[in-house]
Amino acid sequence: MSTHFSRRSSRHDDLVGAEKQAIPLYRRALKAGLSGTRRDEAVIQLASSLRNVGRPDEAIDALRSARVRGELEPAAQAFLALALADAGRPGAALRAALVALAPHLMWYGDAIARYADELGGD
Repeated sequence: MSTHFSRRSSRHDDLVGAEKQAIPLYRRALKAGLSGTRRDEAVIQLASSLRNVGRPDEAIDALRSARVRGELEPAAQAFLALALADAGRPGAALRAALVALAPHLMWYGDAIARYADELGGD
């Protein structure tokens, strides 16, 4: 099965509410060596699926170990915030959400980033 096919099949399963079926397909596509934006998309979709099936700690691990950067970093941070909230870590969830938001705040971004750092993690 090609990486492209795995990615398309897993995304379809995810979109139709079949996250359990999508998870191994995302893992297989990532293991096959996806890179760049496709890799980042697959990591985010894997984490979202893990969270949706009640495995937020695995979602957190997937996002933190992948270190998504660039244009998809805010999306990864948003999904991290959701997973942290589901894992019962509201302070860390708020921090992740603020870290994602801060670069987009023209006047208050630096202050929000500092406040987010002060929150730490829980």
